[in-house]
Amino acid sequence: MADEAPLQVTGLNHFFGSGEARKQALFDLNVTIERGSLNILMGPSGSGKTTALTLMGCLREVQDGSVRLLGQELNGASEAQMVGLRRRLGFIFQAHNLHESLTATQNVLMGLEVHGKADPVKQRTAAHHILDVLGLADRRDYLPANLSGGQKQRVAVARALVSNPEIIFADEPTAALDRESGHTVVEMLKALGVVRGITTVMVTHDARIMDMADRIITLEDGRLVRDTQSAPQAG
Repeated sequence: MADEAPLQVTGLNHFFGSGEARKQALFDLNVTIERGSLNILMGPSGSGKTTALTLMGCLREVQDGSVRLLGQELNGASEAQMVGLRRRLGFIFQAHNLHESLTATQNVLMGLEVHGKADPVKQRTAAHHILDVLGLADRRDYLPANLSGGQKQRVAVARALVSNPEIIFADEPTAALDRESGHTVVEMLKALGVVRGITTVMVTHDARIMDMADRIITLEDGRLVRDTQSAPQAG
C-alpha cells in the first residue's frame, strides 16, 4: 500500500540464550513509525534499545512478532530479501567503522557501492557535497588516521546519507561529536525527512538533541513505557 507506514512493529518479543539461560530482552513491543519523522529510542543501559534497532533494521532475525519494513514482513524473510532491504537503508553506528586505508571521500563512496555501477563523476560529486555540508570540505582527501574522532564520525554519517536511503537507523550517532557538530547532523536528518521523506530511528542518550526529535520512545527492561510525540511548531 502506498500509504503504509515505512516501519510497523507489532507484538515483538525477543530472547537471548537457550534453555535455563534463555532471557527475554523485548516484551510485546508495538510501534508504528511515520514517514519522514525523526524518532529517538531512549532508556537505561540494558533496556532493549539497540536490540529493537537491530531487529527493525533487519540486522537481526525476528523470532516472535511482526516487523514490517518498507512493506515487507521480516519475520520469516529470506536472506536475499533481507539483503535487498538493507540496500534501501542507511546505518550510522557509534563506532565509525571507517576503512583506514581509504580517504574520507573513498569511505563515503563505499556507501554507494551496494547500488551497483553508476556515473563515477556523479558519485564523487555526491560524496563531496555531503562531506561539504558536514563541514569536511578541507578533509575530503584525508585518511582516517589524520582525522579527529568527531571528524571520523561525520564521515561515517556522510557514508550513510550519500545513497539517499529510505530509512536511517542510527545507534548513538552524536556520542563522539561536539554540540555544534551533533546539531548539524540531526538538523540534516530532520531536513531530509521534510524534503525527501527519509525516516530516522535513532538510539541516543544525548540530552542535547532530545528537543529536535518528532517522537521519543522510552524503553525500560524491554518494555515500552513512554511514547511522546512533539507538538507541531507554529509557523
